[in-house]
Amino acid sequence: MIDLKVNAVQKSFGGLHVLKGVTFQVQGAELIGLIGPNGAGKTTLTNVLDGAIKPSSGTVYLNNARIDHLPPYQVAQAGLGRTFQVTRAFRRMTVLENLYVPALAMSAGKSQKDFQAQAMEILEFLTIDHLRNEYGRALSGGQQKLLELGRLLMLDPDIIILDEPFAGVHPKLMEIIYRYIHRVNDAGKAIILISHQMESIFTLCRRLLVLNYGDLIADGDPETVKNDPAVIEAYLGEEDDRSGIGSAQLGAPGNA
Repeated sequence: MIDLKVNAVQKSFGGLHVLKGVTFQVQGAELIGLIGPNGAGKTTLTNVLDGAIKPSSGTVYLNNARIDHLPPYQVAQAGLGRTFQVTRAFRRMTVLENLYVPALAMSAGKSQKDFQAQAMEILEFLTIDHLRNEYGRALSGGQQKLLELGRLLMLDPDIIILDEPFAGVHPKLMEIIYRYIHRVNDAGKAIILISHQMESIFTLCRRLLVLNYGDLIADGDPETVKNDPAVIEAYLGEEDDRSGIGSAQLGAPGNA
């Protein structure tokens, strides 16, 4: 069973304490939303989890193996993959070639032919199979997000972190990303979803983690978290009316 353990993770940049002893666990195929106001530490936590930066203290274990000291490619090999707020398609490669890259990087001695069927199946699922021979630079922003999701499927990770997958995406493409999330989660993968769109967070996620200035201030089901006084204060401030807060208020633009 998938088991991610984040234990008392702290991260400081000089005198700035960005993460302050964050602790949580992901067990099995959970679908979790990670939210928090601007400056909460969401990006820093994601970068710690995927190996891009090292924590100042604390540990991260994936399936009983410590990964917080590993470089990103070894974290990916261990079973944790992510997308980025700004898509990173290989602009001078075709869509199909973009999908081959992660598979070949993880499978020494194999060739593109070994992954062609898998890549085409993924492109068909994401409805961009007609673009397989287009170069990455020719894709729209939404299509590049779909391509990045496809590359993650080629890696077949145990845990997927999706960083703002809906930002700037056409509603029709958003429906495809919804289906992607459901399909991957139903296949037994754990997903951590970071999004400004609280409607999507509350629709998709069964558990929410809330960061505020580096502290994990809430961890629970969406309804409980939405009505948590500490969460309301973090988003709206002490002087705001705390009665009847809804998901739209909690996720007002610029707050997540």
